[in-house]
Amino acid sequence: MRLALAILLTLAATPAMAQNRAAAPTFPPPSPPVQPPGDGMIEKPCPTEPGLWFGHPYVRQYDWAWECRYSEADKRLAQAPRVVFIGDSITENWVGLAPSLFVSGAVGRGISGQTSPQILVRFYQDVVRLRPKVVHIMIGTNDLAGNTGPNSAEMYTNHVAAMVDMAKANGIGVVIGSILPAAKFPWKPKLSPARQVVALNTWLKDYAKARGAVFADYHSALVNAEGGMNPDIAPDGIHPNAKGYAVMEPIAKAAIAQAEKLIARKP
Repeated sequence: MRLALAILLTLAATPAMAQNRAAAPTFPPPSPPVQPPGDGMIEKPCPTEPGLWFGHPYVRQYDWAWECRYSEADKRLAQAPRVVFIGDSITENWVGLAPSLFVSGAVGRGISGQTSPQILVRFYQDVVRLRPKVVHIMIGTNDLAGNTGPNSAEMYTNHVAAMVDMAKANGIGVVIGSILPAAKFPWKPKLSPARQVVALNTWLKDYAKARGAVFADYHSALVNAEGGMNPDIAPDGIHPNAKGYAVMEPIAKAAIAQAEKLIARKP
């Protein structure tokens, strides 16, 4: 694992990666909503039993990306949202702990424990098909912890780049949220990810600039001297509480407003 983290730091800090991702600056017009064939396959409905969570055996065996989590909520939306927040538990918890942010067409699509490949799998369903003006992407903590097995900086940056490509190809403005500070993972106490967080955030910031996205720097506002977060804003060092989200909220609002302006300027 130490070797993997060393490789992660080295790859994430490579400036050429941002340059490579900056290629192909033009995109086709927004795709029309996809209508599935009526009798294309035998459908298996999503389970409705209460108590399902990301570690539930059903989810792990049959719905690795947990596309069922928001499938019904997506269908119930009366109109296209203004902004979709997609990410892991930090995004999922944000809805309940800072409800004032999730008004006026802002919806949350975070799932606890998820990594960038899982979010990429459900990105079309939970973002593109909803046709928001802006998507707020914040992911990476669980990638660094290795929650879904083998990973690398290249895998992570490929997944982020693919999400940005999909959003831009469909006329959706992009906010890339920084990975939040993390000195230790409570569920992986042997890891010390603070330097890797900084390295990946450097790449995310450079990539956002290269691709005309907006970078929301939560890390600088929350980090302490050890590269983590103080208990008063994140009791477990990973998940912000209401006080922590209060620090993040104006950064998010400013980034979303900037992304909306960028979209409005396009012909």
